[in-house]
Amino acid sequence: MKLKDKKVLVVGNARSGIGAAKLAYQQGAKVCIYDGKPYEKWDASMKQMIDQMKASGVEYALGLEPDVAQFDLVILSPGVSPEIELVQKVKAKGIMVTGEFEFASWYCKAPIVAITGTNGKTTTTTLVGEMMKAFNPETYVVGNIGNAFSEAVEQIPESGIVVAEVSSFQLETANTFHPKVSALLNITPDHLNRHGTMENYCRAKYQIFANQAPNDFTILNTKDEYYEEAKVHVKGKLIEFSTTMVPTCGAYTSEGILYENIYGEAHEICTIEELKIKGTHNVENALAALAIGAAFGVPRKLMREVLVNFKGVEHRTEYVTTKKGVDFFNDSKATNTDAAIAGLVGLSSLNKPIRLIAGGMDKKISFTDWVKLFKGRVAKVYIIGETKMQIIDECEAVDYKDYETFDTLEQAIDKAYKESKSGECILLSPACASWDMFESYEQRGKIFKDFVNQLEG
Repeated sequence: MKLKDKKVLVVGNARSGIGAAKLAYQQGAKVCIYDGKPYEKWDASMKQMIDQMKASGVEYALGLEPDVAQFDLVILSPGVSPEIELVQKVKAKGIMVTGEFEFASWYCKAPIVAITGTNGKTTTTTLVGEMMKAFNPETYVVGNIGNAFSEAVEQIPESGIVVAEVSSFQLETANTFHPKVSALLNITPDHLNRHGTMENYCRAKYQIFANQAPNDFTILNTKDEYYEEAKVHVKGKLIEFSTTMVPTCGAYTSEGILYENIYGEAHEICTIEELKIKGTHNVENALAALAIGAAFGVPRKLMREVLVNFKGVEHRTEYVTTKKGVDFFNDSKATNTDAAIAGLVGLSSLNKPIRLIAGGMDKKISFTDWVKLFKGRVAKVYIIGETKMQIIDECEAVDYKDYETFDTLEQAIDKAYKESKSGECILLSPACASWDMFESYEQRGKIFKDFVNQLEG
């Protein structure tokens, strides 16, 4: 769509929305940003940003819904559900609706590597980003990882590479998105408060390879529960990764070694022991990255170098400090039970009792499989957020009674530290989203680290 002199409404005044508004404005559109939050309720820094955007020519409708009939295109921020009433009004009038990520992809000339999945997205995207940067310095890492695609897309040359972490929120509005390489790491129940059913959630995830062609590549995890279903939707060349079998074309482990056999012949890359990121889930992330790199033609020697030197990402079972013999770990990125299980099981390999800080926004998912792991691993769970009562009920159901609730994260940390003994761990691994108490899981993790670093010790 040519945007010159078209009227564009951007819904959502967060980073992605502002990025989309700037991009639309640069394309010659007349842009308005709508957000239900009135101007006076934004903090000082955001008010300054709003004022700057207005001065540049972008209009705002804050706290007051605009007349949607005047717009030619509506762009949704990832946090805005396509099911809200305003979007339904737009669709009823036949106005085109798209998402920020999809919108940015319209202007991308470089090949795109797109990575999605319930768990492991950020680790795998970061690892692939490092791999691609070593291969081609003109590599841009964007998307759900924190860098809005729309902010970067005009600076990305045709000779560059885009590595994108893509969430289900971004994919549900991605109707023309076409990556050269797509990867679906896994699917487990998540975001059902947004998508409603697992069928809708899976449909959004499968959109990552919906527009691929036979000469593109799709990476799938053979161990995933939805592997066979996902495979039906694949249109590009299928590349598999596995920790339990040897695929015909893909990346796998055998006797503690990572291999790649995409072009028929098997090549040893490195050992599991050499990886600095530990746990089965991280071996899977490394295999996915290896499959992606091999599909893209990254030399094996270079892939090995990046794999064995990669130290992980912030907020994912991140070691913070040790005080009075107590180790602190920040796993704020664990926003669902499967991610929290991976963090808990991985940390259990240290053979240290764990004091677990958990809870947060209710995403309408079960905690049963996670709570069942507490006995023998968790000395006590310190519960915060909307899900307090649900976690308590599920603890009681498995006869686990070492828990206590708190109003703030700081109170939970303080009590856990006071009750801890030398040789134990304190782990923030919420198994929940952060939005009931924090702006993001990053803010939650930062507050945890800042508070921990100020403790006496």
